[in-house]
Amino acid sequence: MQALTIGQSVPDFTLPASSGEDVSLSQFRGRHIVLYFYPKNMTPACTEEACQFRDYSGQFSRLNTSVIGISPDPVRSHQRFAAKYELPFPLLSDPEHEVAELFGVWALKKLYGREYMGIVRSTFLIDKEGRLAKEWRGIRVKGHLEQVLQAVKELES
Repeated sequence: MQALTIGQSVPDFTLPASSGEDVSLSQFRGRHIVLYFYPKNMTPACTEEACQFRDYSGQFSRLNTSVIGISPDPVRSHQRFAAKYELPFPLLSDPEHEVAELFGVWALKKLYGREYMGIVRSTFLIDKEGRLAKEWRGIRVKGHLEQVLQAVKELES
């Protein structure tokens, strides 16, 4: 499957969310969307990233932007993660990695000499009209949120 490219309309998708309801991308039309993919709940880098998005959530909201996290974890795990860290945005469960594949972030990874398929930590900015505006692939958490916030400000101006 070919990954999305900048300027392309992002197809609608629906996944189960930490709220216990199904959430569709189209529900956020008319707002910018920061869609971030992360490997696993309750791990150090994923927790740091989620908490940074939480800490910046007010600024994103003032810029007409919704934040959505996606990982392969089950909904119950998302619910515990969101509750423990008071995450104010939905975490979507993509256990079959269909949406991850759509964005090209389900890939072969290596850890301690072992190869496995998993999520490549990445963030995507979708504009109000539903087009892919910017992407950050294989990111490091440190300094990333500032880059995303700046891109949203540029999109909103």
